[in-house]
Amino acid sequence: MVTSTSFYQEPQAAVPFRPGALVIVTLTSPREKYWGAILHLSAEGLSVRGIDVSSFDDLSSQIKNGEPFTSGVIFFPMHRVERMELDLPEGNLLSLAQRFAQKTGQDPAALLVSEFLTTAGEISGGEKLR
Repeated sequence: MVTSTSFYQEPQAAVPFRPGALVIVTLTSPREKYWGAILHLSAEGLSVRGIDVSSFDDLSSQIKNGEPFTSGVIFFPMHRVERMELDLPEGNLLSLAQRFAQKTGQDPAALLVSEFLTTAGEISGGEKLR
């Protein structure tokens, strides 16, 4: 049975830039690009656990070789955030997350958020994610 949505019911909005989402962030002053998982997003800024995109292959190689995962937690004031995009594949090009998983055999989202976000939709301090 297919449920119908009444015209008068408000549809649930998708929140693509939520905690745990893998993103590529382009920054200004100086110009930098980071790949990682959103930990918190607010009007003040963006907290991300990730790495500079130029270090992506080095990190993938370290993980593949069994070295411990190391990644910074970084806060970017909103005035530095020029652009933020979801890490999604484009045509035949794999996303960075897919490349990471292919090279290491591990889920990057789980590695990046494991210490900060729970799978039950809560931040480790008990605060509910929206």
